[in-house]
Amino acid sequence: MDQIAQSANLAVEGTAEQLDVLERKIAGKYMGIVPWGAVIWGIGNCLVFVSLFPLVLFDVLPVWLAFPVATLNVMLSYLPSHEAQHNIIAGRGKPLRWLNELVGHVSTIPLVYPYRVLRATHMEHHAHCNHPELDPDFDVHARSSVDYFFNFLRNVQPGSARNGAYRRCLERLGQGHLMLDALIYEGVYLLVMFTMAWCGYAIEAALLWWLPKLIGQYHLLYYLSWAPHHPGEAQGRYQDTRAFKSRLGNIISAGMQYHIIHHLYPRIPLSLTPAAYRELKPILLRRGCDLGGL
Repeated sequence: MDQIAQSANLAVEGTAEQLDVLERKIAGKYMGIVPWGAVIWGIGNCLVFVSLFPLVLFDVLPVWLAFPVATLNVMLSYLPSHEAQHNIIAGRGKPLRWLNELVGHVSTIPLVYPYRVLRATHMEHHAHCNHPELDPDFDVHARSSVDYFFNFLRNVQPGSARNGAYRRCLERLGQGHLMLDALIYEGVYLLVMFTMAWCGYAIEAALLWWLPKLIGQYHLLYYLSWAPHHPGEAQGRYQDTRAFKSRLGNIISAGMQYHIIHHLYPRIPLSLTPAAYRELKPILLRRGCDLGGL
């Protein structure tokens, strides 16, 4: 009997203890694997993004063609860092630890998010998912995708509650000094924007970084924060995250249809979450998880 059939049978007739053992056994098959694709993706994507600036400024590439590439670069920039935040590439004390940290820092440059801030706040999101005071991503929640759109517009305004969520989280953790990373990232970003505008390249600056950054943030927060946690009210290991069926498919939704697997077992690489989900699905149904028709 294969693992999927065994899982299905236990979902119907197994004891809670048997279910726990089988769940951990299945999840364990997908952990401890270095996601080399994410390593190449994270570093390569950033290099492509950076190369767009000289290519456009020296008239090698028209800005109208560079704009969608830059937008795609920003949309793709977070997930490799997300793998590093969970030490999936290499944990502390491992020979490839330097590579884990390199990918973490480099891959989010297009998004202008510092790795150490993301890692600290993301761990709090996992620990307190959907908690209105302790989850730093709680402000992303909205009643519908339309409400999410208007909520996003409010949250990107100066002085919004969302803008201070990570700072408050870090201060609560006693890691407020990490906000210096955010100031450096934002300072370099603004320096590039102002310098390009001063030199007569304001349109190029807007289309190479400002607008792609906004679109990338919208996409990232929609698929990584809003969709897999909607409606954002339940808490608990098997209730705070859901699976969902994206009309745009798994690639466009950044692989987040299976985000429930990530919250249950954060050390499973993103590329393996669909396979893990298929094996664990009977168990998740037994647990009463919201699988969103997936």
